[in-house]
Amino acid sequence: MALSRRSALRLSLTGGAGLFVAGTAPAAASAAPAPSDSPEDPAAALKRLKEGNKRWRKYCSTHPNEGRARREELVGGQDPFALVLSCSDSRVPPELVFDQGLGDLFTVRPAGQVLDGAVLGSVAYAVHHLHVPLIVVLGHTSCGAVTAAVDVHRGAQMPDGHIRHLVEGILPVVESTPDTGEDFVDDCVSANALSIADDLATDPELREYVDSGRTRVVAARYRLDSSRVEFLED
Repeated sequence: MALSRRSALRLSLTGGAGLFVAGTAPAAASAAPAPSDSPEDPAAALKRLKEGNKRWRKYCSTHPNEGRARREELVGGQDPFALVLSCSDSRVPPELVFDQGLGDLFTVRPAGQVLDGAVLGSVAYAVHHLHVPLIVVLGHTSCGAVTAAVDVHRGAQMPDGHIRHLVEGILPVVESTPDTGEDFVDDCVSANALSIADDLATDPELREYVDSGRTRVVAARYRLDSSRVEFLED
């Protein structure tokens, strides 16, 4: 059987293990997937991300696809297996959180995952031209952008300038989420991720790919206290 395009691109990396210096790889390095086994469907892509987050939260990250062979391969183009739409917060870098390497993830990182023309254009590019099978909308606990929208919901003054754009993008979700008290911000974080995932799945330029099963959109929340990614719908 002929190799798929993605498998062929990564086949040359199977000998890359020799680039590691003896004794420097984590104890759980054997749990890392071989580059040539890159997922090509939504279920496999999601499984790969879950496995990577498990390594991350257990302090067993393998930092795959960072060596010379990978860098040289990517000069000719990219073929990521997932797109992660996450917050710009410095504590939640997707490649680390999911223990992935160069060329594995197409990342878009506006504060609060707020959608605008540039973000939607980036997502559409990844779906139409890079054929990513999976989109993950990744919120996180203690999100500053969501907190700002909650503050306005509770009576604070609307911020001026560019930050106003972020708050206005999140505020409708906050206002439709029941205010249950001290966990309200995190409730809104989850609600925001779910709302954005729904917006992407029904977007006119993306819906054909989602409805056909070629691309799946899922929402998730990263917990800063445990380093765990909680997928909100499977």
